Amino acid sequence: MNKRETILVFIFSIYVCCMSYFLYTHQYYNVDMEAYMGLIYKAEYPDMKIEEIHQKVYKELEGKNPNIFGDIPFVPEEEEVAKGENSYYRTLSQNPKAYEEELQLFVVKPFYNFINWAFFKIGFKASTSTFLISIVSYALILILIVCFLIKILKNYTLAIIITFLFSLFKPLLEASRHASADSLSCLLLLLSIYAFTVKKNLFSATIWGMLCVLTRPEYFIFYSFLYVLIFIYRKCLQVKTTTWLISYSYIFLSFFLIQYFNQVSWSTLFMNQFTKVQLYPVSQPDPFDFSAYIHFIKSKILFEFNSSYFPLLLLFIIIVLANDFSIRNKKSQIQALFFAAIYGAVFLRFLIFPLLVNRMMIGFYLLIILSVIYIQNSKVDIFKKSLQHGK
Repeated sequence: MNKRETILVFIFSIYVCCMSYFLYTHQYYNVDMEAYMGLIYKAEYPDMKIEEIHQKVYKELEGKNPNIFGDIPFVPEEEEVAKGENSYYRTLSQNPKAYEEELQLFVVKPFYNFINWAFFKIGFKASTSTFLISIVSYALILILIVCFLIKILKNYTLAIIITFLFSLFKPLLEASRHASADSLSCLLLLLSIYAFTVKKNLFSATIWGMLCVLTRPEYFIFYSFLYVLIFIYRKCLQVKTTTWLISYSYIFLSFFLIQYFNQVSWSTLFMNQFTKVQLYPVSQPDPFDFSAYIHFIKSKILFEFNSSYFPLLLLFIIIVLANDFSIRNKKSQIQALFFAAIYGAVFLRFLIFPLLVNRMMIGFYLLIILSVIYIQNSKVDIFKKSLQHGK
């Protein structure tokens, strides 16, 4: 780097630090925090009774969300997605047994829970530990994006300007201001794609992919589509069939382990989240109602997709691909099928969990935007070298 580029990188570093501090001091209260804190205490104190864990969690949260503790009047007329959800979290704050079963809904993100526990072991409060990784992930996402853009654009100024705009992207900021696995899973997804495409390292991509699935299991759908695409074009990408099989086996194993230890079935989770809230989803689950499922899907599908960024991004994808598209060109085929894999994964995920909250979709959003930038403006061909022989 020359002197000018060094100054730009220094300014960018200061900016990322300032944004990280802003996010630290402007966190939303996310009710999921209550369950994540309980899992931290369960991991740290395995012999502690649920009543003690319940007391520690809500004592630490006292004053952070007055609505739960009754300082703000409860409004039963507020619109509900699932019947009973308006009073659900207040009930959890008063009922340790119901709270204990609530924890089972959140054990399906083992890597995120492990990171939370690690921050707690370092010395942070349990409540702080649940959102610190979102802020760290935000900073690392920006660093990863600027490194990728510098590599493909060969222009430090342009790369930093684009990354600055990414840093203000509303879904990314929302994800970073919540105690959730959204930012971490986005980081791991981008790392896995970066390792595969830029670093030409399938082993590293597999590790990051496994951690992504262990953070948000629904990303297994996208990885499955992606591995099918890699298999079809394995000769072009110079990926051996054996290597491909071993890599996907590890991704599948990560997802299988989560499902094996998960005590809450998908049908129970759906009924609890979208029809009627169950206080005891493990011991007293409601029976699955297929007609209610179909009704909810039909009522939400247009609204959810139209309120997301996917239709707008699809417009830009079509414009960019149509500029130099040939059905016989394998490069064009791979690009089109890659975007198809993203949209196919999003649609299938919607059928399983019919919500497209923007902060949960941030990984797909960034992947689409960065791919479009690469196709339209890249000065280098990152697929030119094979995975076996590339650096």
